[in-house]
Amino acid sequence: MQRLCPSFLRPAFLLVVATFLAACGAGDAYAQPAHSLTVGEGFVSPLGFHDATPRFSWKLPAGAERQTAYRLEVVADGDRWESGWVESPRSVFVEYGGRPLRSGERVRWRVQVRDEQGEERPWSERAELETGLLSAEDWQAHWIHPAGEIDPHQERVAWLRRVVSLGGEVARARLHVTARGVFQVEINGERVGRDHFANGWTSYEKRLDTLTYDVTEQLRSGENTLRAMLGTGWYAGKLGWRNKVAHYGRRPEFLCQLEIELADGKELTVVSDGEWQGTYDGPVLSSSLYDGERHDARRAVEGWAPVVANAELGPARLTPKPLAPVRVVEELSPQQITEPAPGKFVFDLGQNMVGCARISVPTEQGETITLRTSEMLKADGTLYTEAYRTAESTDRYTAAETGRIEWRPSFTFHGFRYVELSGLPAGAEPQASWVSGLVMHSDLDRVGRFDSSHAKLNQLQSNIVWGQRGNFLDIPTDCPQRDERLGWTGDAQVFCPTSMFNYDSHAFWKSWLGSMRDDQFDDGRIPHVVPDVLGNGGSPGWMDAAVVIPWEVYVRTGDTELLADNLPMMERLVGWYRSQSTDGRITEIKSYGDWLQPYSESNKGDTPAALIGTAYYARCADLLSRAAKIVGRDDLARRYADEADRVKAAFAGHYFDSEGTLQNAPPTQTAYLLAIAFELIPSELHGRAAEHVVRLVGEADGHLRTGFLGTPLLVRTLEEQGYPELAYELLLKESYPSWFYSINQGATTMWERWNSYSHADGFGNVSMNSFNHYAYGAIGQWMYERVAGLAPDPAHPGYKHFFVRPLVDGSLESAGVELETAYGLAASSWQKEGGRVTMRVVTPPNTTATIEFPTDRASETVGPGEHEFELELE
Repeated sequence: MQRLCPSFLRPAFLLVVATFLAACGAGDAYAQPAHSLTVGEGFVSPLGFHDATPRFSWKLPAGAERQTAYRLEVVADGDRWESGWVESPRSVFVEYGGRPLRSGERVRWRVQVRDEQGEERPWSERAELETGLLSAEDWQAHWIHPAGEIDPHQERVAWLRRVVSLGGEVARARLHVTARGVFQVEINGERVGRDHFANGWTSYEKRLDTLTYDVTEQLRSGENTLRAMLGTGWYAGKLGWRNKVAHYGRRPEFLCQLEIELADGKELTVVSDGEWQGTYDGPVLSSSLYDGERHDARRAVEGWAPVVANAELGPARLTPKPLAPVRVVEELSPQQITEPAPGKFVFDLGQNMVGCARISVPTEQGETITLRTSEMLKADGTLYTEAYRTAESTDRYTAAETGRIEWRPSFTFHGFRYVELSGLPAGAEPQASWVSGLVMHSDLDRVGRFDSSHAKLNQLQSNIVWGQRGNFLDIPTDCPQRDERLGWTGDAQVFCPTSMFNYDSHAFWKSWLGSMRDDQFDDGRIPHVVPDVLGNGGSPGWMDAAVVIPWEVYVRTGDTELLADNLPMMERLVGWYRSQSTDGRITEIKSYGDWLQPYSESNKGDTPAALIGTAYYARCADLLSRAAKIVGRDDLARRYADEADRVKAAFAGHYFDSEGTLQNAPPTQTAYLLAIAFELIPSELHGRAAEHVVRLVGEADGHLRTGFLGTPLLVRTLEEQGYPELAYELLLKESYPSWFYSINQGATTMWERWNSYSHADGFGNVSMNSFNHYAYGAIGQWMYERVAGLAPDPAHPGYKHFFVRPLVDGSLESAGVELETAYGLAASSWQKEGGRVTMRVVTPPNTTATIEFPTDRASETVGPGEHEFELELE
């Protein structure tokens, strides 16, 4: 059945139609207020908010096309601030003008707007926020841990407890908590919150995130038991393929502050201190992010003794967590069960995922159930785990009694599709209900959808999304399964634009950039991984995440604060490039190159490091100039624009002749792509350089020869330079190397290598062969912005104005996207039928869109609403 638009867009269009009908005919249309009130980076009524001077955002009501004025009212613990009427269309990141908020302060706020007719809409519903503990001075607690020496290689779990007696009913209670390590807290046997791997991974020497929970309903008059579990996590556990143990500290530690208001008005504070008890003796014998968890249910938590307490909080900043924690967001059921070896049952979840397995199985007293995981199976149906390297990724549960148990690990996660169970009672018949996959990642909102008439293109989109889900676990990791799982900067900077379309990743990137600033080297270089646990950095294409990511997030959100916060880091990086250059050109630099370029003798590809270094030097100086201008630093803007021009001239003079042909370097696709995409050569040479890209693709039998850095630029540059058919051909190619090649081999996520596995040749390089690695998913940006046609406008960021310019191709019958922007739903779809194409566009209130048609029809700029166009194709 042919579709006029992707199915997921239909409700959106119906909603828009209904909205406009209501605006035209319903008497109460103008009674509707602004809605979808958020604070900061998109938080809805947050508890434990991190910013004392918040910024407010809202969306216009139904029937309103534009905002002409607004007024804000903010009430903070009785103090009222009102902006008064402000003549402005601004509805995103509006600054708070009252006094800075205090720790633990409760705030209620609302907004009123005038529309394009000057009509005053009613006040919105009130939204709320409550700050966390905003500085170390607000903490009365001590760091605590159980007494006794431990072997850090064992990655033991600690238990802590305290009994608190309350002399009345509880009116309000807040638990502020963090750890050096990862934690779970219970009150009276009930878990607090639903967060996992809290408090997350930051540059622990500089910053520790804290969390705040409402525990009013969990406390009672009389005796209450507080209990915490502590895992080593990233703080004191194994990190990196060198298996370094206790990178930050030898053992996990706990910090908490419970603030209680009783119904009779009395207030009391319970803190972690020497009054607590602790032990390492309990059922969890070890819990490792890489190796898995060992749980012996026969062991009780015992051996309680007074804890070791330290009143010195340390140098790290204690700040409320500025992004959503990791949570279980989905549960997958097995699609197939096999028994490739006697007594070993393999459950196929049908999707490569990240999280852990939950089991509900029969057991026998004293017997151990072993759970092993893998992303792939060998030809004989057994688990392929060699690519995990030293990461064991194995969980073990020893039963206390015979019967059915339900269990999942506490402080470990795995990347897997398959779960192998062994150690089950003899004769047990496996059931699908025995295993489920708990999908975990930072709990970000899904904001974008893509659909098309091409099944494999839709599968590619699914693989991109699942790759993002698996690697957005508190930080952006390169892979989620082997003995690595680090925040590689190169992977992140190429994938960032795509990530912002799929999920609301604004706060996620902003937090990670904070760790990047903390870990920047004194000389200005950026580490290869953030948080930095390798102790080295300086690779072009990787360290440039410090400039590229702030810019790309700004374009998609309009958050100028993000640019201002990171401007000093950007300057220091450009300064380091400058210190390494001669007459504007990098002549020698260590680099990961065009990582994993196919058919290269080196993992670093064939494009010289010096060429890549000079290209990224120019790119960073150029983006820094633009960022400086946006934040009002015109002096810096001019200085860095001049520097960018000098570097570009040096690059062009050395690497290109007057005919647009590469010289002094091997003729690689990536070298030409960098020169064109980063505008490093005169514009009149772009077309000639692009001809060389076309030639090189032809010499590669119509295939790409690009790695991590060149691939995101390939189809975009070819299309922009007048080769849209070739761009589509590369996107839709089936044979190696291509995006569809892995799909044809059964991929459900993006792979690290173009040929990590094939049905014909089996598995690739075992030393580095991840089946969940999002870098090549950067193609998603082109799919959304050109295949379906919805693209941001850097001159009017955050989709205040955007472009709709779909690239209609004969290989597809339809394509479409929808994106929930800060202003509302934006959407673009097209459908071919016969010699005609139908386009539909949705523009949110308070925005405009410029439509560039796939015919010779002149472009049009439209305002809010649904727009439909019928076009004759040539």
